[in-house]
Amino acid sequence: MTPALTVLVVDDDVSLARLEGLALVRAGYVVHIAHTAEDGMRLAQSEQPAAIIVDLRMPFINGTGFLYRLRASPQHRDTPVMVVTGEAESDEMRADMAALRAVLRFKPLGMSEFITEVRALLSHPPQSSSALASAAGHDTRANQAPGK
Repeated sequence: MTPALTVLVVDDDVSLARLEGLALVRAGYVVHIAHTAEDGMRLAQSEQPAAIIVDLRMPFINGTGFLYRLRASPQHRDTPVMVVTGEAESDEMRADMAALRAVLRFKPLGMSEFITEVRALLSHPPQSSSALASAAGHDTRANQAPGK
């Protein structure tokens, strides 16, 4: 029997984090919940989750700050991350999430849709930074006119 994958939920909304955690447990995952970015980093280091779900808007250190710290850790450079937010989408937010290799999803997100997104995240994680750079270089050359 294959061991269950571990998912870390980092969200300061206690009720939502519990709801997401319960949905993940029912879907067969092992779940750890943190309500601050600091606790999330501690659990990421100790539990080595297969994926991380993080809220964007949290006090003190927000989701983006959490992701920058997470990606600075060699063991978490390629951990699949989904950011779930109720904030309005912006160019800056999209750029940050692309740079941090995080999937961006918007609230409200029903629990069945949430589980579908987590399964997709685990089966098709965002590409590593080296793969992204390689793909970007390939795409750029493919779009250039001959002789340039």
